[in-house]
Amino acid sequence: MSDLGLTHVALPVRSLDASIAFYERFAHMRVVHRRPGVAWISDRTRPFAIVLIETSSAVTPLLPFAHLGVGVASRDEVDRLCEMARAEGCLVREPEDSGPPVGYWAFLRDPDGHTLELAYGQELALAVEGEA
Repeated sequence: MSDLGLTHVALPVRSLDASIAFYERFAHMRVVHRRPGVAWISDRTRPFAIVLIETSSAVTPLLPFAHLGVGVASRDEVDRLCEMARAEGCLVREPEDSGPPVGYWAFLRDPDGHTLELAYGQELALAVEGEA
């Protein structure tokens, strides 16, 4: 059976190793496929991957409000990851509680300037199920 629906987002990066390390640390993603210049990373919760493509060209990053969003297990996990990001100089927006359905969220910047949102309490699944 072929994958159906949205399967991946591709991002240009300057260093596969730096980007893989960032997404492993902050988004709990792992490499599921790698070949020269390309890595597929996934959290393995669904058939979806971020495809990192190494380039020597200038990278035009995703910036707020264009971003990748990752749900985490608790507010404490958002805070823990933000503390790590703060120490590494990649926290760009402190955690904020926007209430339902948005939840508790913050923005980080990956090594190439792409924005990663960490969130707890977003109700995307409920919204999607409600439309089904």
